[in-house]
Amino acid sequence: MNYIGNPGQRRNSVGVNVGSVQIGGGAPVVVQSMTNTDTADIDGTVRQVAALARAGSELVRITVDRDEAAAAVPHIREKLDRMGVSVPLVGDFHYIGHKLLADHPACAEALAKYRINPGNVGFKEKKDKQFSSIIEMAMKYDRPVRIGVNWGSLDQELLTHLMDENALSAIPITAREVTREAVIQSGLLSAARAEELGLARDKILISAKVSAVQDLVAIYASLAARCDYTLHLGLTEAGMGSKGIVASAAALAILLQQGIGDTIRVSLTPEPNGDRSLEVKVAQEILQTMGLRTFVPLVAACPGCGRTTSTVFQELAGDIQSWIYASMPEWKTKYPGVEALNVAVMGCIVNGPGESKHADIGISLPGTGETPTAPVFVDGKKVATLRGPTLAADFKKMVDDYIIRRYGTKQAAE
Repeated sequence: MNYIGNPGQRRNSVGVNVGSVQIGGGAPVVVQSMTNTDTADIDGTVRQVAALARAGSELVRITVDRDEAAAAVPHIREKLDRMGVSVPLVGDFHYIGHKLLADHPACAEALAKYRINPGNVGFKEKKDKQFSSIIEMAMKYDRPVRIGVNWGSLDQELLTHLMDENALSAIPITAREVTREAVIQSGLLSAARAEELGLARDKILISAKVSAVQDLVAIYASLAARCDYTLHLGLTEAGMGSKGIVASAAALAILLQQGIGDTIRVSLTPEPNGDRSLEVKVAQEILQTMGLRTFVPLVAACPGCGRTTSTVFQELAGDIQSWIYASMPEWKTKYPGVEALNVAVMGCIVNGPGESKHADIGISLPGTGETPTAPVFVDGKKVATLRGPTLAADFKKMVDDYIIRRYGTKQAAE
């Protein structure tokens, strides 16, 4: 199963409906995220869910770890609905999910999907009983379930069993390879058990998260070859800042290019009091730069070199990109298709004019030590030359006019 070179060709998966969102089964790759608020803090959680949804998260997972959190879930759903925020909520359960769902039926009803970790759903003789209880609740409320394996909380009985088997093998594999296999089997065995209990195949998703890129790629490649369940991708504990972004992009891009993955989350460690929605933006940019989906107009800008010691083009590129992101909520409703727009802001005459011609609309500054006199290209043709202190405002006006002319007609025609 190799789709290298054709990222539009997706692996065939069963497909799952989570509320109004279709995952897998030929649907575009879905972006999701997770709150880091105390779910019992209803107002704080509502604010963060709404912010994540506005940023483009199509599912939002919330922690349901105790009675107070479970009791808060229906109130969170109600407040979001009153705000017009319809994003499906996913309940993240560990250790006592069976009890919380049974004791709080309003919580079970308000959630669009349940996430179970087979490594801590129960231990010893209680494991199957507690797992079965959650599956029964999912069937009662007609909810899908994600079997969410994480090798930081892997089923130790299964791992020990596989390690013992490997030790007796004539050709033993490495401990790392055994651990990878344990992750895969944990997901597949749990999904098979859910089906035995009566949960339909189109109600089951699997994730198998690890924190190292090569492990994630190996595990999902094997998992994809061994099942047709809908798959959720994510590098867990990816890290903070550029490290987390680069690691997530590297791992997800390899798998997505092979057609593997139906929904993704980028698990970034935020700065203290940082913007949680950054993980949504990164996930969207991974999908958009790979050509799998479009979310927001792309701004191409050169990196700068000795010919661009002036900061004019950097300031202009930053200004245009910030303006586009700020304008998108309004543009999306007024100008269908605007997210596919390509804008270029280039810094000198070497590659600038050519790149600007390739964009829908582009501007090319002259380079170092020159008065900013910048040609503007629209659909490959030079249409104007901008100069002077109003250059940025004039270019924005041209972008705005282009959007109205190209995308406004679509709405008018409808």
